[in-house]
Amino acid sequence: MRHLEIAVWGVLPYLVFVVFVAGVAWRYHYDRFGLTTRSSQLHESRLLSVGGPLFHYGLLFVAAGHVVGLLVPESVTESLHISESFYRANALIAGGLAGLACVAGLGILLWRRLRVGAVRQATSRTDWILYPVLAAVLLGGLWTTLTTAGSAYDYRLGVSVWFRSLLVLQPDVAAAARAPLTFQVHNLLAMALFALWPFSRLVHAFAAPVGYLLRPYVVYRHRAAARRTAAR
Repeated sequence: MRHLEIAVWGVLPYLVFVVFVAGVAWRYHYDRFGLTTRSSQLHESRLLSVGGPLFHYGLLFVAAGHVVGLLVPESVTESLHISESFYRANALIAGGLAGLACVAGLGILLWRRLRVGAVRQATSRTDWILYPVLAAVLLGGLWTTLTTAGSAYDYRLGVSVWFRSLLVLQPDVAAAARAPLTFQVHNLLAMALFALWPFSRLVHAFAAPVGYLLRPYVVYRHRAAARRTAAR
């Protein structure tokens, strides 16, 4: 069993990371113009206008919560005089609401994809694999958040320690192996999601038009005004 734990919690995360980075690099090199969501807004926009914002904004808050929960040690929040009870209550309320919004948005988007024929036909084989994994990750995370709120297990002293140990290339296998089954399943599903990420529509996250926020305004002039300016 010890060897299995080392393979799952000490080796597999790095293999997933290699697949993720190599997959993104491969897509960028060979399919640069395919880094899109393959928008289906022309086929149906009413459900998309509801499910899209719910899913994306919920996902942003879920990701932010994971960054804080996994990367910020308990000693840091204690030094900021943030009590553990306040931290857990905030994580439960904010994380629960963000998770519910994300799951609801994904549910609407999946219903739309199944219900609208044109959208269903535009769904790739990779997407049919991706969506169940994505739904399982979100539902598993939401279930873990809601069911472990009052438990004695402190993920900040367990799973978070394991995650940070991976970053310094000294995986704390025991920290992950001692975690409750719900956390372990959630972690495994998350790794599966990241392994699929480069080969699915999720890769469009790396093509977000962030540069538009820094671009100067494009000035449009009427043709007659442009002629008057040139004549001067």
